[in-house]
Amino acid sequence: MKKRPRTSLDQAVVDIGRREVGGLSARSFARRLAASEDLVLRLDVYNKLDGHRGCVNTVSFSGDGDIVISGSDDRHVKLWDWQTGKVKLSFHSGHHSNVFQAEIMPYTDDRSIVTCAADGEARHAQILEGGQAETMLLAKHQGRVHKLAIEPGSPHIVYTCAEDGLVQRLDLRSKTATELFTCQEVYRTHVGVVHLNAIAIDPRNPNLFVIGGSDEYARIYDIRNYKWNGSHNFGRSANYFSPSHLIGDAQVGITGLAFSDQSELLVSYNDEFIYLFTQEMGLGPDLLSASTKSVDSNSSEVTSPTTVNADDNVTPQVYKGHRNRETVKGVGFFGPKCEYVMSGSDCGRIFIWKKKGGQLIRVMAADKHVVNCIKPHPYTPALASSGIENDIKIWTPRAIERATLPTNVEEVPSDRIPWFYDDENDEDDDYSYDGDFYDDGDGGDEEGCEDSSDVAGEDDDVDKDDDNDEDGDGDNSGGGDSFSGDYDDCDLTLSISS
Repeated sequence: MKKRPRTSLDQAVVDIGRREVGGLSARSFARRLAASEDLVLRLDVYNKLDGHRGCVNTVSFSGDGDIVISGSDDRHVKLWDWQTGKVKLSFHSGHHSNVFQAEIMPYTDDRSIVTCAADGEARHAQILEGGQAETMLLAKHQGRVHKLAIEPGSPHIVYTCAEDGLVQRLDLRSKTATELFTCQEVYRTHVGVVHLNAIAIDPRNPNLFVIGGSDEYARIYDIRNYKWNGSHNFGRSANYFSPSHLIGDAQVGITGLAFSDQSELLVSYNDEFIYLFTQEMGLGPDLLSASTKSVDSNSSEVTSPTTVNADDNVTPQVYKGHRNRETVKGVGFFGPKCEYVMSGSDCGRIFIWKKKGGQLIRVMAADKHVVNCIKPHPYTPALASSGIENDIKIWTPRAIERATLPTNVEEVPSDRIPWFYDDENDEDDDYSYDGDFYDDGDGGDEEGCEDSSDVAGEDDDVDKDDDNDEDGDGDNSGGGDSFSGDYDDCDLTLSISS
């Protein structure tokens, strides 16, 4: 009789037996169980955290996994008990526009929070004993600040990147911001800035960080090469990464980046796919010299970097099936050893692939419009997701039946509600890269602390003065009672410069 193939559930039963007789340590058992494909196939909505009045652009777990932190178009930051669904703390971020990222600094007892937003600011919030939040300006950019990155294990160091191409390093101890460099295009018919969407730090080597934006290259930098006396130009990348077929393509850009615990680099492109690079797949630091870039005296054509290095290297693993066009989507890993890759999609679903081999194993309906953010719990098989809807969804392996893939994954779900319309007659919509996007006159110059908190249970309305502030996008939909559910200001994928 033909044997039935062993499933991940069968392996889990074997591991339980080994654990009972002492053949498997508690830590190893927990890790093996959390990596089980069976658990991924049983992920289902455990809780919905409902309280924001706008798109939820950022969501993540605290270091101990007890708290979920979120930020929204309503300009508020909320800390949740994700198991009960209750808000532990809610405060106004101090931003004048949509909050794009909010993170709890490690080893601060959840009392130190950093945020960045569409108003071009990075801010620091300190939670006082009475539950009040004092927020202050840390750094400013001349464009939307989509992402920040915390140095692993550090309660003090934060990096920011923005549409102005500037990368800054912030030290919460001295409240100072160091402008490291402005990211420049590798080649084009003109010298231009790379408008940055994403930044991440290698957890195995916190000296290395990667940035990505409006061109095809993910760039890794080593902070040890920076000369703190300002005598050295730090703008030279330590390594470049790009799929060979995208080199020279002016229509693509990067929306999301992530490092695995093994220092693998995950890169998500707009209108394209997700790619996994190992360090040896890099194109090296001398991309320009390797390309023998030249401009003929009788021609304005600039040659693009050669693809010889890329072709010689192993092809990166690719992950397909999702749609990444309408918004700035993140990308990430799932599992105790980063066994899975996950991303949101324009179709309102979460996609999960096996990291090794790229097999799509799970598609989950998670938003009526678009899923932008997915973050894993630090040590249990749970996820938090958010998108255009005003809530956060918590996912745990609680389904009785194992899920199967839809018959046609690439079909848009019938209940998906379109929300993005490119109306050429709407002068308020500005989705192109614009160096003058950030209005310096919007009160963002105020430094120092300001009391801007709302303790859970109190009214979450922003101050009257703040309700009158423009949020930088032309329709003042950033928050307050006036928020009408117009999603035009959510974290959009902006046009790629050519």
